[in-house]
Amino acid sequence: MIEKRMLLGGEWVERDEKIEVIYPYTGEVVGRVPKGTEEDVSRAVELAKEGFKEISSLTPYERYEILMRAAEILKKRSEEFARTLVLEVGKTIKEARVEVARAIQTLIFSAEEAKRIHGETFLPDAHPNGVGKVGFYIRVPVGIVSAITPFNFPLNLSMHKVAPALACGNAVILKPSERTPLTPLMLGEVLIEAGIPPKALSVIPGYGDVGKAMTTHPDVRVVSFTGSRKVGEIITRQAGIKKVVLELGSNSAIVLHKDGDVDRAVEKAVLGGYAIAGQVCISVQRVFVHEEVFDVFLEKLKERVSRLKVGDPMDEETDVGPMITQQETVRIREWIEEAVGMGGRLEVGGVTCAEKTALFQPTVVSLVPPEAKLFKEEAFAPVVVVDPYKEVEEAIELVNRSDYGLQLGVFTKDIKVAWEFIKRAEVGGVLINEGPTFRVDHQPYGGFKYSGVGREGPRFAVEDFTEIKTVMIDLT
Repeated sequence: MIEKRMLLGGEWVERDEKIEVIYPYTGEVVGRVPKGTEEDVSRAVELAKEGFKEISSLTPYERYEILMRAAEILKKRSEEFARTLVLEVGKTIKEARVEVARAIQTLIFSAEEAKRIHGETFLPDAHPNGVGKVGFYIRVPVGIVSAITPFNFPLNLSMHKVAPALACGNAVILKPSERTPLTPLMLGEVLIEAGIPPKALSVIPGYGDVGKAMTTHPDVRVVSFTGSRKVGEIITRQAGIKKVVLELGSNSAIVLHKDGDVDRAVEKAVLGGYAIAGQVCISVQRVFVHEEVFDVFLEKLKERVSRLKVGDPMDEETDVGPMITQQETVRIREWIEEAVGMGGRLEVGGVTCAEKTALFQPTVVSLVPPEAKLFKEEAFAPVVVVDPYKEVEEAIELVNRSDYGLQLGVFTKDIKVAWEFIKRAEVGGVLINEGPTFRVDHQPYGGFKYSGVGREGPRFAVEDFTEIKTVMIDLT
């Protein structure tokens, strides 16, 4: 049993009420953490005001040193973090180790950005009234940042918010998903040990009341949220006058053109469709295949998916672990049944692996109409839809027939075809001859439409976590 305390402005505190952490594979309770309250948020904000003064007074190099020390501590504890990720998320141990390695890189990139926060000059005398003046702007930290993160990548997605915000000189209050609070609290341990001014960091596990208090508090200047479209809309309505950065959902697509590499597209569809049991915002959910290679692709995909090993996520050989809850397997089974009832064809999977389990068989469904939930909504499950197309124009229309627009993978040897998708696909990222799930943690990452607002990646997060202060000097 893993017992953790809540981090409140650098102090580790207990609460009588607890949140139980459930291992998705067995349904067992594997951890307990304090249940935060609105009062805890108010206390964290008051402490953060003092913490902001302390961290913003550090030099960029001092903040860089602290974050680099944190990266070294995280490296030493990497296997502990990975195994804890398996227990709270249910992802495989292989996937958990990748998340820890990525989080270390996110931390290092953020540390480096601490030394690169700068402004730019401009020419006042480019305007008729600006004669005799010089001007420039600098970037200054916003003050207090509220960060809210989801269950699927509790360490790295927390890192994407916390580390850049601290690098800028802000105080941060983090609310992890109530399902996966363990590694975010461990991240708090790492940062405090590394030397972050204690009052500048709080980690408060909790439910919607905590999230609402964090997003509506008038002293919070930025809310950075990763999660569902539904909650993103709620936050947008209730936040008030402050910056809101949203990384929401998607139903990302692969397009395989007639000249594309079929085998590579199959591998990327498998990697992107079934990693973390499909519970990734850029999971491959829809695959549009040119009619000339449709049958070949579908047969190869079915064969490859049927060989995936589903089971114990701690087993080094397991490819696909459980979904986060058994209720989610019921939901996705209903979506599949609806798609089949509308004319779709179940090719592989479509069932839970056993009764009373969150394991769901990796699934392929073909010929799914755009009206089906499995096509238009975010499945967040180990399910891939495969539909044919005839012309490039049709494929672009199918990709864009979505409320979401995060990333897109296109497989083709024709640069003109590739450029059509680059120009016209309504997505935040287009990857040519690569799957849409590929991401390096320093890239600008975010989407169009209901996939969100703003961009993550340490350099780009700095823009959200700082304010521009203009300076004008009259030399006359």
